[in-house]
This record gives sequence, structure tokens and C-alpha cells, in this order.
Amino acid sequence: MVYKALVPFPVVIYKNLFIQEHRAESGMWVSVLNGRGHTVPSVLDLKVDHFGFTADETFKQRYLIADEHWKKNGGSILFYTGNEGDITWFCNNTGFMWDVADQLKAMLVFAEHRYYGESLPFGNKSFKDSRHLNFLTSEQALADFAVLIKHLKRTIPGAKNQPVIAVGGSYGGMLAAWFRMKYPHMVVGALAASAPIWHFGNLVPCGVFMEIVTKDFKRSGPNCSETIRSSWDAINRFARTGAGLRWLSEALGLCTALTNTEDVQRLKAWISETWINLAMVDYPYESDFLQPLPAWPIKVVCQYLKNPSVSDAQLLQNIFQALNVYYNYSGQASCLNISETTTSSLGTQGWSYQACTEMVMPFCTNGIDDMFEPHLWNLGEFSDDCFKQWGVRPRPAWIITMYGGKNISSHTNIIFSNGELDPWSGGGVTKDITDTLVAITIPEGAHHLDLRARNAFDPTTVLLARSLEVRHMKQWIRDFYASLRKKH
Repeated sequence: MVYKALVPFPVVIYKNLFIQEHRAESGMWVSVLNGRGHTVPSVLDLKVDHFGFTADETFKQRYLIADEHWKKNGGSILFYTGNEGDITWFCNNTGFMWDVADQLKAMLVFAEHRYYGESLPFGNKSFKDSRHLNFLTSEQALADFAVLIKHLKRTIPGAKNQPVIAVGGSYGGMLAAWFRMKYPHMVVGALAASAPIWHFGNLVPCGVFMEIVTKDFKRSGPNCSETIRSSWDAINRFARTGAGLRWLSEALGLCTALTNTEDVQRLKAWISETWINLAMVDYPYESDFLQPLPAWPIKVVCQYLKNPSVSDAQLLQNIFQALNVYYNYSGQASCLNISETTTSSLGTQGWSYQACTEMVMPFCTNGIDDMFEPHLWNLGEFSDDCFKQWGVRPRPAWIITMYGGKNISSHTNIIFSNGELDPWSGGGVTKDITDTLVAITIPEGAHHLDLRARNAFDPTTVLLARSLEVRHMKQWIRDFYASLRKKH
């Protein structure tokens, strides 16, 4: 996964909950209770194109329902706005929703995003070319969610007159916020966790993301960020000769030997992405999510990166030890594969296309305010790369046009939560806009820590954040039922 991809949640398996999974290939429901299941016929077909009138293709969207704590009287529906990955993975890993279901008397619904998991509009041809990918947009996904909610309210007894709250993290958090903006009649509010809705155009500086990554390493160990900054030149010096490339390949334990300049660029991009992923998952306890990792993994990494002034060979051997914390904490890896950085549950192919069309997020580095090699944001170069890969050109201004950029004060009932350790917070809403567009900041929080399951090592700041989020949700629910009583 390139860092342009937005990351979901860690693994916590919840048992003794009734989950309904729509199986796209069979058109059946599979009801699972502790692994024992039976099937009940049920099919939901969605239009491939919600906004045109000539195409009549449909596809089967997968979604999950858990209703153990749901109450038909005075209850609510928490609707997870699925993002770039398999929905069963998100369902089992979004602990916050499960933890608060009882308090909110909530039914949990997890909707899979089109073109991810099994919700493929054209089956195995979905990624064949840009014509088949043309319907992979945030607008189409939001329309899917609206149609699904309408379907559930029509078909589930007791759900019709209940408030729905959108919940999502990362790209899913952006979708949750945008869903409340575009379909306010469908959801009474939204929790948008780690949602960089302003990382577009020039709404925020293109270097802010990498600066936060660097701060995370700087605070985690003396000379840590400086050592990483020094490593790029060390790699470049070794890469000048064939013998140097062979040494690099062996010293870094790579599965495939480096042979040319292009390989070296891929190596550096892979190492950069590793530091970025560590910043996103710098959680206060062991996690098994992007990779098996120790508590506060950046602190562990920085134990190997204390001296930027050692020889090139020693410096890169130290970098190898640091990389091993991320790629071999379990001790199972025999070599390091520079084409892999995260779990296969993430849909990197689909996100690559989205990043090349409407989800155009500028990134840049200068090597001074950050620990990376200098790299300017070049839209023309980016556009050419996208055209080469997908046959499409990006529309960098469209998201701002579609969703309002920073001009969103006319909307209501959205919580924007951000962890200060999370590099995506640089493109997020970190200050209250109005009384109902509120920002919650988690000083010790990495990427959507608040959406993870309760943990004994949770910092007090995330416990407070979650309690504030639930307080807002309860108010939205009360307001909904008060308004309903007035109508009747």
C-alpha cells in the first residue's frame, strides 16, 4: 500500500454476535453465530451508475449486520461507511462500534465500498480498464450507502423510524462526513475519524503530512529522525556501483537483489512508506494490523537509530534492524520484500485508481522540515504517471467543488476526531467550525485510535474522546426522537 492509501483498523474478533453477511456470488444471506450458520435467501442489487439513465447494469453489494444490542423501541443504527478494503475485515476490526452498541441500543451495519472486497461491479473484469473503472468514485459509493439505508429501513421491521449515524475512519471517515453533508435526511450525524477532508488542492501545505511523520520519530528517540535523514545519501553512495548494490541487497535482507537505479528508487520509496506506516500505527500497545508490531513501535525502531554520524555501512545495518521491527517482529520473515508493506485486505489497486482521478492529495518534502529526500509536488508528472497506468487524468479540484473544501459551516452534526501523532491530521479538521461541527483532538493518538477496541493501555485522552463522541451521538438520537414526536 502506498501512503496515498488510507488505512483501516486493527484486528479484534467479536464473538456471540449475530452477523448477517450478504454473499455476492450466491445472492444468499449467511447468518453466523460462533461459526455455525444457515442461509436465508436475500438479494440487494445496486445500480452500477446511479447518475445516468441509459445504463441498466447492476451489481451485488456486500454488507453486514450485527443486532444483538439493537432495540426496536428507542434504538439507533450505526452505519459504517466502508472504505478501501474487505468489509469483513473492517467489521471485525472496528472495535468502537461494537463497544458502544449496548449504550446506543444500536444495530451495526457495515457497508462494503464498491470495487473492494467482493462488491465488484463487473466481477473479475472490474479493473480491466478505465471504462470498467469509470464508476469507482466517492459519489457513487455515497449513493450506494443511501440506497442501502433505504432498503434496510423498508425491509427490517422496526428500523423505519430510527436514527442512523454514519461512522468511518480515514477515507471511510471522509465518506462519513461527506455522507452527512450530501444526504442529511439519511443520517442524523457522522463520526469522521482521522478524515483528511482538506488534504486537497492548496487547502493545506503539501509538506504537512511528512512533517508530522518526522515529528513522531523526533519525539520517539534522540537523533532518530536525523539518522533517517542521513540514510538516503548513504543508500545513494552505495548504489553507485554494482558491488554497492549487491552489498545493499544483502545488508537489508532483500528478497530480490537490486540491479539498477529504478530498483533503488523503489527501495527508497518502500523504506519511506515503512516510516509512514509506523507513524500511522504508533499505538500504545501491541497490534496485529498492518503488520505484527510492539507497543509504541516507533520508540522500538528509534533504539536502532541513535547516531547519524556512523559509517554508511553501519548506518544502513542499523536501518535494517529498524525495518525488521516492522517487517519481522514475529521472527517469521526470511527476507524483506520491497513490493509489500501491508495486509492484503486493503484494496491498493482500487485506491491507486481513485488517487489518479478525484482523490488527488498533494504530498511534498524538502529534507529540512522533514526527514525525507526532497521531492516537489508536480501535478503534471503525477498526471502523466496516472495516464500511463490507468489511461486517465486526475481532476485535482473536483473534491473541493463537490464537497465544499473549507466552506462547510452550513452543515451540522459532524464530529471530526484526529490524533496528534497521525500524519493525516494535517489535512483534517482540528478546530471547531460551529457548535455542531466539532473537532476532537487526541494528543497521544495515532491513526483513528478512537475507533479501535477498548484496551487496558488506552491513554486517558482517547477514553475522553470516545466519551465525548458518545455524548454527541446520544444527543443526536434524542433530538431525532423529539422531532419525531412533534411530527406525530
